[in-house]
Amino acid sequence: MKKLAKALLHLLKRGESVVQATILNQSGSAPRTAGAKMIIRPDKSIMGTIGGGQLEAMVQQLGAAVFETKKPVIKEFNLTGPEKGQMDMICGGRLEVLVEYLDATNNRLLNVYEETVNAIDFRKKAILVTPLSSREEDYAISEPFLVKADGSVTGALEGPGQDLSSFVSLAKSRYPQVIFFEGKKYLVEPVSNGGTVYIFGAGHVSQKLAYLTTMVDFKTVVLDDREEFACKERFPAVDEIIVLESFEQAFNNLDIDRNSYIVIVTRGHAHDKTVLAQALNTSAGYIGMIGSKSKRNAIYKALKEEGFTDKDIARVFSPIGLEILAETPEEIAVSITAELIKVRAGQN
Repeated sequence: MKKLAKALLHLLKRGESVVQATILNQSGSAPRTAGAKMIIRPDKSIMGTIGGGQLEAMVQQLGAAVFETKKPVIKEFNLTGPEKGQMDMICGGRLEVLVEYLDATNNRLLNVYEETVNAIDFRKKAILVTPLSSREEDYAISEPFLVKADGSVTGALEGPGQDLSSFVSLAKSRYPQVIFFEGKKYLVEPVSNGGTVYIFGAGHVSQKLAYLTTMVDFKTVVLDDREEFACKERFPAVDEIIVLESFEQAFNNLDIDRNSYIVIVTRGHAHDKTVLAQALNTSAGYIGMIGSKSKRNAIYKALKEEGFTDKDIARVFSPIGLEILAETPEEIAVSITAELIKVRAGQN
């Protein structure tokens, strides 16, 4: 959600109205899940995806009509019957897609997306709510509003009244859903940055890894004690770069919680051990360390001698990454990213 939300806000702030397509419901083996989004621009170019192929082309055509009418549409696509062959889709299932016009001149809408991006950047729980009609023959759609964890609201609040607890409680999930509340229908989208990956070490593997983690919606922070390595020239896409005074104080001023993913890929065993010892004293949801089994066992032995327990050590993913026989920095980065995705999915 992070990249698309920021791109959408950028377009709206510069005065470009767009059409947004969102999958409301999905069943069977449809190509994307509920909440997947695609932005359609006036020049017919797109950002994001709802599945590709002819399905996406048909939604683009629908988007062109919405640009003209400025009225939202909800359409169901059947990927299991004759439509499947017509759309050249291998996947089966059904999709219900909301296609809506987002007016750049609507300051209230702009405020909603500004606060949405702010919540993502500062890791604040919030829920983006779009009121839908509960009547099949009438797809009247109201403006979205943002409900924060403290119950405050940004945007045009219609329908729910003062009790927003049902919306706030959904912040525990990463996944959007359509719900009924007090007799009305809503698309409820938890605002999430997908977690923060802290990559300790700025070498070749880190370079490739940081590129991938930003692509899959992790906030990415790179940390190293070498300024010539930890720099924007080497890591242009990451959210933050921290040049450490030393790895002994690697966690100073870091906000580590269950949504934090620690990846230890420094330039040497000693630094890896130093970072790992500090990581084990945090509540991080994931701690992974690169290296062979023999290196790992030597570090574990030294940590146990310093007082760490088997329970502490059991938290560590090492050797890091899913087992895909990776050898190059690029392959290792893929295996680590895959493991991060798997752990994140399990936690959610």
